[in-house]
Amino acid sequence: MVKLFDKTRNGRAAAGGGPAESYSGYREPDTHVPPKARPVLGAVSVNGIAIAESDILAEAQNHPAENPGTALAAAARALVVRQLLLQKARELDILAAPRADGDGRQETDEDAAIRLLIEREVSAPSASEEECRRFYDNNREKFRSAPIFEASHILITADPADEGTRASRRLEAERLAAVIVGHPSEFATMARTHSACPSAATGGNLGQLTRGSTVAEFERALQRLKEGEITLAPVESRFGFHIIRLDRRIDGDQLPFDLVRRRIAGWLEASAWSKAVSQFIAVLAADATITGIDVTGADDPLLQ
Repeated sequence: MVKLFDKTRNGRAAAGGGPAESYSGYREPDTHVPPKARPVLGAVSVNGIAIAESDILAEAQNHPAENPGTALAAAARALVVRQLLLQKARELDILAAPRADGDGRQETDEDAAIRLLIEREVSAPSASEEECRRFYDNNREKFRSAPIFEASHILITADPADEGTRASRRLEAERLAAVIVGHPSEFATMARTHSACPSAATGGNLGQLTRGSTVAEFERALQRLKEGEITLAPVESRFGFHIIRLDRRIDGDQLPFDLVRRRIAGWLEASAWSKAVSQFIAVLAADATITGIDVTGADDPLLQ
C-alpha cells in the first residue's frame, strides 16, 4: 500500500525537535511565538496628523464610562478637538505665555495657545435684563433660601466594616425606636442614656440644621418628617443608626430678583459661551479631514 501523507521525511522524525514537515509542504505553526497584538483602536488622525493610541489610552483615564469602548471614544474625541484647536492656533500664529492656576500648576505652551485662541475667536453676548428676568420667572423654585430644620436624634454607633456588630446594633436601635414611638415624651431621657453623639448631653438636640450640614440619609429623613414626628425605624448612615425627631421646620423664603440677578446673568453667559465654543469647534471639524472617530456624534460608541 502506498502512503499518501507522511509527517516525517523518509519515515524519520524531523531532526532538531522542530515542527514536523510533510512532503506536501505543510508546516505546523510554532506555538512558542505569540501572535502580534491587534491595535486597540483604529487609526485616528486630524488633517493627516495621527493621534497615537498610547495617548488615547492615557486620556481615557479622564473619561470614566460604563464600558471601555465608550471611554476610549470620549478620549479620542477630546484629543481630536485638542488637535483641531492646536492646528488653528498654529495657522493664526497664536503664541501665549503660560499661566499658573490658583494651585500653582503651570499651563503648557499648547494649553496657553488654545486658551488665547478661544479668547480671540469666541465671543458670547452678555445676558440682558429681560433674559435674566425671564429665567427667574421660569425657575422661581431655584431661588429660595434653604429651609431650616430644628431636630434631635439618638445615635447608635456601628462600624460599617464589622457586619456582626452592625447587625446587633441595628436590632438595638430598632427596639429603642419602638419604645420611643410609644413614649415620645421620653425621647430626651432616652437620648441622654443611649445616644453616642455629644448631643446626648442636651437630650439629643442638634439645634438648627441647613442643607448639607448632615449626612444625606439624615437630611432625606428630615424632609419626610412633620413637626413633632419621630422616625418609625432607625435611619442608617455610615455612623450607625439614628432615631430622629423633627422639632421645627422653617421653610425657605423666595429670594427677590435683584438679589440673584448677577448670579442668573453668570449662568446664562456661561451657557452662551459654552455653546459658542461648541459651534467654533464644529466649524473647525467641518473643515477638517478626520479619520477614526466622529466628533459630531457625542453618542457614537466606538471607533471605526
